[in-house]
Amino acid sequence: MSPLLYLGALLVFFLLWIRVKGLDYVIVHQRWIFVCLFLLPLSVIFDVYYYVRAWLIFKMCSAPKLHDQRVRDIQQQIREWRKNGGGTYMCTGRPGWLTVSLRVGKYKKTHKNIMINMMDILEVDTKRQVVRVEPLANMGQVTALLNSIGWTLPVLPELDDLTVGGLVMGTGIESSSHVYGLFQHICVAYELVLADGSLVRCTEEENSDLFHAVPWSCGTLGFLVAAEIKIVPARSWVKLRYEPVRGLENICRRFAEASADKRNTFVEGIQYSLDSAVVMTGTMTDHAELDKINRIGLHFKPWFFKHVESYLRRGHSGVEFIPLRQYYHRHTRSIFWELQFSLFTAVLSLNDLFFCLYVATKDELITELIHNYFNNRLIRLIVPAQLIY
Repeated sequence: MSPLLYLGALLVFFLLWIRVKGLDYVIVHQRWIFVCLFLLPLSVIFDVYYYVRAWLIFKMCSAPKLHDQRVRDIQQQIREWRKNGGGTYMCTGRPGWLTVSLRVGKYKKTHKNIMINMMDILEVDTKRQVVRVEPLANMGQVTALLNSIGWTLPVLPELDDLTVGGLVMGTGIESSSHVYGLFQHICVAYELVLADGSLVRCTEEENSDLFHAVPWSCGTLGFLVAAEIKIVPARSWVKLRYEPVRGLENICRRFAEASADKRNTFVEGIQYSLDSAVVMTGTMTDHAELDKINRIGLHFKPWFFKHVESYLRRGHSGVEFIPLRQYYHRHTRSIFWELQFSLFTAVLSLNDLFFCLYVATKDELITELIHNYFNNRLIRLIVPAQLIY
C-alpha cells in the first residue's frame, strides 16, 4: 500500500471514529491526537503568519497609519459603552487562549469587551534610543526586529508571548534587572484611552501622576494603546558563566555579590533544592570562542533549566557563548520549568515510554498528574531566600 493510500485510510478511519464517538469524546479522552495532528501544526502556522505580518507592516511603514485608526476605534467603543449607560465594567476583549496563562478569566463573559487589535511595532528612533510599540506586540516580535538592526531592550522578559501591555500593566523582570530595574523602569511614555474616551499621553514631566500609577495597575486606569521604551545597542553573543553553589547562605551571598557587580549585564540563579543552586552571570560580546558556542534555542537541545542542572551534577563551573536572541528566550520552550508538569507536554516531550504509558492508562494517568500538579506546585515569590526559611 502506498503512503498516500495508507494516510487516506487512516484519515477515513479517524473521521468515522469521530462520527461514532463524537468530537468532544476524542478531544477529551484522546487529546494527544488532537494536539499532534491539529494544535501543534496550527500553532506553528499561527506564529509564522504573525511574524511575517509584523515584518511586512513595519517594513511598509503602514503601522502608524493603522495605529491612529485603531485608537479611534477603541474610543468609539468606549463612547458607545457610555451612551448605553456604562452599566458594566470594561475589559480588553483579548481571548484567553492568546494569554500566557492556564486561567480564563470569567469576568470576560460579564464585562464589556473592548476589542484592542494593536500588535505592531510603530517606530524605532535610534537617535532618541526609544522604540514605540503597541500593547499586544510581544517579546518574540520585539527581539526579532530590534536584534536584526543591532538594538535591544535593556530589560527583556524571557517568554516569546509576553506582551508589552501585560508587562506594563502588570510587571516584568529579567536577569538584567539588577542594572536597569523592572520593565516599567525602561518605559519613558505611555499613551492611554481613558474611561471617558479621551486619549492621554503621560511621561515623567507630562501627566506624571498617571505615568507613575500605570505600572501594576492591571488596566484599571485606562486602555494602553502605545508605549515608548528605551533601547540599547545589542551584541551578537552572551558570554554566560555557570557556577554551582552549595549551602543556602553561600547561595544568597554569591547571588548578592553577582548582582552588586554592575559589570555583569545578566545575573540569574536557579535553585534546585534547599541548599543547591546554579548562579549564572553574563555579558554581551561580539566575539565567541567556537568550541564554547551553545545554540540553546535549537529544537533538539535540552530545556535550559535541565542544561543548567547538569553543571550542578558535575560540580564544576563552565563558560558558554549563546546567541543573544536565544539567550533572551532561553526559558520559552519549557516555560521556565512548568512544562515538565504539563499534561500535553509530558506526553510530547519527555520520552517514548511516557507516551506509551499515557496511551495505555489514559484517564488514570491524567488524574494522577492533575493531583500531583496542583498539590506539589509552590507559589514563587520575589523575596530573599533567607526570609523564606
